[in-house]
Amino acid sequence: MLELRHLHKTYGDLVAVKDLSFRLEPGDIFGFIGSNGAGKTTTIRMIATLIEPTEGTASLNGVDIRKSPMEIRRMIGYMPDFFGLYEDVKVWEYLDFFAAVYRVPPRDRKKTINNVLELTNLTGKRDSLVQSLSRGMQQRLCLARCLVHDPDLLLLDEPASGLDPRARAEFRELMIELGKMGKIILVSSHILPELSGFCNKVGIFEKGEMLALGPVDKIVKAMRKHRVIVVKIINQVESAANFLGTLPNVPSVKIQADNALRVEFSGTDEEQAQILIQLVQAGFLITAFSEDQLNLEDVFMKLTTGALN
Repeated sequence: MLELRHLHKTYGDLVAVKDLSFRLEPGDIFGFIGSNGAGKTTTIRMIATLIEPTEGTASLNGVDIRKSPMEIRRMIGYMPDFFGLYEDVKVWEYLDFFAAVYRVPPRDRKKTINNVLELTNLTGKRDSLVQSLSRGMQQRLCLARCLVHDPDLLLLDEPASGLDPRARAEFRELMIELGKMGKIILVSSHILPELSGFCNKVGIFEKGEMLALGPVDKIVKAMRKHRVIVVKIINQVESAANFLGTLPNVPSVKIQADNALRVEFSGTDEEQAQILIQLVQAGFLITAFSEDQLNLEDVFMKLTTGALN
């Protein structure tokens, strides 16, 4: 379990991270969302014991980051936003070096390297030179390096930056697989639609403060008082709007530029289904009837101002 308790970091008068507290369990994939300069990287570096908090602390499996930094480092895999790769070495040699650094016994290293290569889909590149790999493959190799010592926590700082769509899809599938293995994953990113595809929890961060924290669906629902239904009709649009305005649990109806109706609705799923039935029975020709869903990007734009520290 990863637990942050009133984590705080200042640089003179600048507050980089302010009173940050949350907890993650094994299997949690946590999306850390915020603009550049919001404090995400500072938080990750504190958890990784690379910089010391001004106040507060964090613990992983009961081990305190301030009291036992070396023990913490043995339990984490840290992938920074800018990472270096040694040239003129083969992929397996690169991983073998880090396996030795993490004191993986020599008798176990070949099996460990083969396992992480298979997990990251790099088995076919085992004997390739590191500098010959594409950007996406280098990202996967860096992640494989983070996994050679079987860490409990993965700290990934903008890991999908610069990846093409196929590489991002592969990365998403890998995150899901690692979550199923019981890893705790904290991943920072500004690619918001992708985070919602594999994160079960998110935190929205601005100016060093957490603005929203929790499961993706709960955060999204909390941002909208009423659900919104979009209805497309090919006849009598104004009459349909007036008709909908007379129904219960419909506080407002607006006609959009494309003649679709945007209907605020506060009832249950069953009552929402009845709206469609009533429209059809009243003789209106419906071509589409759907709930307008907020996404993480919508929530982020509503919560944040774009201000930096």
